[in-house]
Amino acid sequence: MNIINKYKSLSKEVKASVSYTICNILTKCLSLLTLPIFTRMMTTEEYGLVTVYTSTAAVVVIFTSLQLPYGSLSTAMIKFKDDREGYLSSLCSITAILTIGYMILCYVFQNTMEQYLDLPIGLIILMGIEMLFTTSRVAWMGYQRFEYRYRNVVIITLLTSMMSVLASLVAVIIFRQKGVAKICANAIVVCVIGFLIFFFLIKKGKRPFEKKYWKFAFTFNIPLIPYYLSQVIFNQSDRLMINKICGRSDAAMYGVAYSIATILVFVVSSIHSSYTPWIFERIEKKELQENRKISLILSSGIAFMLLGIIALAPEVVRIMAGDQYTDAIWVIPPVTMSVLLLYYSDLFDCFLFFYEAKFFLAIAAVASAGVNIILNYFFIPKYGFVAAGYTTLISYAFLAWIDYLYMLKICKKHDIDKKVYSIKGLIGVFGIFSAVGFLVMSLYRLPIVRYSIILGVFLILYIFRKKIMKNLNLLKDDLQ
Repeated sequence: MNIINKYKSLSKEVKASVSYTICNILTKCLSLLTLPIFTRMMTTEEYGLVTVYTSTAAVVVIFTSLQLPYGSLSTAMIKFKDDREGYLSSLCSITAILTIGYMILCYVFQNTMEQYLDLPIGLIILMGIEMLFTTSRVAWMGYQRFEYRYRNVVIITLLTSMMSVLASLVAVIIFRQKGVAKICANAIVVCVIGFLIFFFLIKKGKRPFEKKYWKFAFTFNIPLIPYYLSQVIFNQSDRLMINKICGRSDAAMYGVAYSIATILVFVVSSIHSSYTPWIFERIEKKELQENRKISLILSSGIAFMLLGIIALAPEVVRIMAGDQYTDAIWVIPPVTMSVLLLYYSDLFDCFLFFYEAKFFLAIAAVASAGVNIILNYFFIPKYGFVAAGYTTLISYAFLAWIDYLYMLKICKKHDIDKKVYSIKGLIGVFGIFSAVGFLVMSLYRLPIVRYSIILGVFLILYIFRKKIMKNLNLLKDDLQ
């Protein structure tokens, strides 16, 4: 009751932020809880089809939506605050026309599309329709956030997630082609909800072909397409290339391993979200003395949490996916290590975002994505899907290095001490984390030894629990 009263006393901005965070955690948990069900009901080939469809859709939506619900929406909600619904109606018409263009291409180049995407034409067309209505739903949710109508966002998000899971479960149970059934069931739910939102926005906004809105949307987002595309390539190219080179079963293996390895990403993102306002204030005032210590403590804490995923990888895979995915355990350590490197990139990017260095951000993302594709091209055929875990690790190390160099340029330009982070300390944390991670991985076949080490670590934590809590409280006070 006390928690409820405290929640009611929060400002609408904080209340909205808390609601979105809780909602995201619930949807993430729902996805993870149902993963063991689908991986046991479907073969690796069938689950691989779902993995390939999802990865391909992440690329297709960039061209059918220009990522308008992300790149330009926040700026548009401020720039056109007197006619936000009018802008959204134009956004819907833009994505509809782009989707029609996509479908025409699919029809004209049907054989080429099927061969290149390794999907039947029916699913390729369904993908375009699903992405159209996904875009309208995401845009509407972004608009609701600006209006602080958090209840609407939470209701639609949870409703879509729960109905998608339920429909997918029923479809997988009833139909023989379980991979296709899961894709179609999920798409139908997304399309029905998105269809209603799409026509609501068109009807409410009444300005689907407003010239100034179209001009703003295209001029703002088209230059950012290389940046968005590189991000998707980073996240999805591994699975698509594994599917092409090794087959759908291996793509499913990697997809499951990647999901488990990145299971704590939303926790890491939450930590960074709390850190960002603090560091922005310090950058503005150029008071960054405490940042070296705080960033090092945060990085150490994140490394320790990620180490838990590596240590328990065999058990997590067995529970979440089953024995048929046992080989996936060898991908988890390098991908989990990549999460820490991604956090390092986020630390350095704080300075790039603060000083609006968009060009540097795009160059770093595109270059690192290119490195990832090249490494995958050479090593996946030779070493199989496990190699993709290590190419991801190398690519994120490259990204962190590039971001660090650009941060130094920004610091020099704005007369900021370049020693804002303890680079030796961050490298040391990653070095120890990696060494222990690979040591634990070498013990995957020796569970008794591994369990003994894990038990010893928990015993040490218990002995020093008071000192650890004291340091955490000090860190919390510093960030406030």
